[in-house]
Amino acid sequence: MDGGKGGRHRTPLAAALAANSISTAGTSLTLIGVPWFVLETTGSAGRAGVVAFCATLPIVVAALVGGPVIDRLGRRRVAVGSDAVCGAAVAAVPLLHSTGVLEFWMLCALMALNGLAHTPGNTARYVLVPDLAEHAGTTLPRAASLFDAVSRGARMVGAALAGILIAAVGAETVLLLDAATFALSALLVAAGVRGVRAAEPRKGAAPVSLRAYGAELREGYAYALGDRLLLAAVVMVMFMNGADQGWNAVLLPVHAESELGGATHLGLLSALYGAGGLTGALLYGAVGHRFSRRTVFTVCVLLCGAPRYAVAALTGTTLPLAVTMALGGVAGGMLNPILTTLTYERVPEQLRSRVSGALTAGCELAMPVGGLAAGLLVEGTGATGALMAMGGVYFLATLSPLVFPAWRGMEDPAPQVSSSGPCHPDPGPAARTPRPSAS
Repeated sequence: MDGGKGGRHRTPLAAALAANSISTAGTSLTLIGVPWFVLETTGSAGRAGVVAFCATLPIVVAALVGGPVIDRLGRRRVAVGSDAVCGAAVAAVPLLHSTGVLEFWMLCALMALNGLAHTPGNTARYVLVPDLAEHAGTTLPRAASLFDAVSRGARMVGAALAGILIAAVGAETVLLLDAATFALSALLVAAGVRGVRAAEPRKGAAPVSLRAYGAELREGYAYALGDRLLLAAVVMVMFMNGADQGWNAVLLPVHAESELGGATHLGLLSALYGAGGLTGALLYGAVGHRFSRRTVFTVCVLLCGAPRYAVAALTGTTLPLAVTMALGGVAGGMLNPILTTLTYERVPEQLRSRVSGALTAGCELAMPVGGLAAGLLVEGTGATGALMAMGGVYFLATLSPLVFPAWRGMEDPAPQVSSSGPCHPDPGPAARTPRPSAS
């Protein structure tokens, strides 16, 4: 246990959970508020896709090279700094717009800055969970399930609030509220996550140099790519996340604006998906773990995404899509506890940040293209054609557990890894299995 051996200190875990829930709720506000702001101010689905591209490309860049930075600067410092930068970038959008000086390129640049800073903070909080669980004297599966459950609950609340607030006070006010949530999250981590050794800068690291930094990056990528199950998960989630980005940033806002009841219905649908996800996570924790991991995962991954694209394309009313998204959320909610538990069981603490960065980069690689492609498809083929095309990509990706033998490894017992001493790439242990962005 870090600091205060023999005692249980739940404050750091509680602070991290609270900070992550507040930050996640704020991110839900941005996820709905920014596309709606673009549609309101430009009326162009293509421009909404460009903004989504600019916001997500830096996420991939940060994930590609950011793992060693988290260890060197310290997970607590990175989480606090990330929230501070994201809050400033988001707040600048409505402030500049209110003064009449916001240009489209400025919006793209601010969203790019937000994306660049966002991933390291998320990764820093995520990789701290096992150490905070030990610090609090609770089990890892319980802490992982709690982390996922509060995130889903926050996402649900944030989405519902976004729809209501956009309709009531406008997208600009919603973005200011999001900036405030980032500031509160930073304060919680700064004050609450103290005395946990794993949250502080890594001691004994090699002197800063391009050669040492490159060696640390290679170690993380080699470890991540040394497992066929991990590689299969990365490729599948990469396509899922790309399609999800197109859905969240372009397709659902356009569908809500043109066919449904506007921003309020957009927030309702997103909240229902989040509520389903929370229900699914709790349901898996209660009974799902008693069944085959691979069976549960395969069924749920087929149901969590593709059906909503088809329903949106074939219907123009809210109720069928609301039911589909709620049920899809339940299925999606069962995925992350499986993947998160596998991750925490198998990756050594010394490589956790580097491997998490490598896996995040892989599974988010298609997100910039997904948002841009969705915008171009809407302008080129119409919303229905874009929904069917992106839904087809999603469906083909989720066939992976039925097609590739590597997924049989989900039933294998987790290898024993040491949390002390030097660690080297090993084809046996897996790393942080990526999580679908919308689930």
